Amino acid sequence: MHKLQVEAAPQVAAKLWTPANIVTLIRICLVPVFVVVLLSPWPQWFHLPDLAEHSKSLIAAAIFVLISCTDWLDGYLARSRGEVTDFGKFMDPLADKILVMAALLALTQLGALPSWVALIIVAREFIVSGVRMVAASKGTVISASWYGKFKTVFQMIAIVLFTIKDSYMMGTLVEVFSDVMWVISWIVMAIALLLTVVSMLDYISKARELIGLGPSKRAKRKQKAESEQSENIEEAHVDVQVADIEHLAAQVISHASERGITIGTAESLTGGMISTALTSVSGSSAVVRGGITSYATGVKSDILDVPESVINEFGVVSTQVARHMAQGACKGLTCNVAVAVTGIAGPSGAEPGKPVGTVCLACASDTGITAQRKHFKGDRNQVRMQTTFEALHMIDSAVCGQQQSAS
Repeated sequence: MHKLQVEAAPQVAAKLWTPANIVTLIRICLVPVFVVVLLSPWPQWFHLPDLAEHSKSLIAAAIFVLISCTDWLDGYLARSRGEVTDFGKFMDPLADKILVMAALLALTQLGALPSWVALIIVAREFIVSGVRMVAASKGTVISASWYGKFKTVFQMIAIVLFTIKDSYMMGTLVEVFSDVMWVISWIVMAIALLLTVVSMLDYISKARELIGLGPSKRAKRKQKAESEQSENIEEAHVDVQVADIEHLAAQVISHASERGITIGTAESLTGGMISTALTSVSGSSAVVRGGITSYATGVKSDILDVPESVINEFGVVSTQVARHMAQGACKGLTCNVAVAVTGIAGPSGAEPGKPVGTVCLACASDTGITAQRKHFKGDRNQVRMQTTFEALHMIDSAVCGQQQSAS
């Protein structure tokens, strides 16, 4: 036991000290540098008295822009290197908040900004953080909206404008436009404040059911959709054998080869059973482009481009998500036909309106996309076998409906 603990420690350290996380920590360490450059009489310390009045605020603004750019850099490094860590998810947004709060407080101390601006932004961050904590305690993740992303952008642009609007350069080279600069700064800040409030209300709206304010309109729509789907769900119980799947897979490969059509898969509950059935057929390499096993929700959104808003509204087991999975597989695998499946194989995992055996299938092709929701009976293996058989049938129908492909 002791040996395992000693060997695991370096792995944790290696996972922590990724290039992305190092950039994030550097960003936090540079925040005091920005504050010191903006507030302190450092030109006098280095016997540069002329610099104090001429370019001090411009240098501070340049440092702020540099720090802001590292936010894009650490995100790019984490995604491109496949090193997205829990530490990075925690520290990256925290670094942004530290930077913005420090800049607002510094500008308030200089008299460039009234204190109520900082108060609105700080209050928003406390409220949103509280809502997130409540949601996390109940196992729910509230996805960020575009309001929040644009809010951060406009806040940073406004901070840069307020930092430089009273600088020497703004006061001499474009002195005639000094009033215009003041107006532009406040317009940008007003947009930032509006987005700050709107993004806060958006978070509260998404979590209103969690914090005791009643179900949101989105939750009501989801409940209604689940109710309607549970009423219209197609019951199915097919005694599928391995031989049946092998025969249908061979038929699919034969039809696809005759028509020059390529095939791909995106699988959740079947975990690769569909692509295994297809690639077990001799000659399948000529038509099967590949398969994506999107068992985790993150893979569905990151690899198959399923919008998080769709997942949050309808759930991962839904025809809406299956459609996006099929379209994402078609695009990612550059194939003519792609099938996608997502469901609950059991024995656990049932949800309101979605009992064990609920499966959503979709098939995307050059001519369109079809989707269906079924309820397969039987144990976990039987549900997965029936899903595989139905998915192969959907592929075959799509292949036979396709025109001869030039590819």
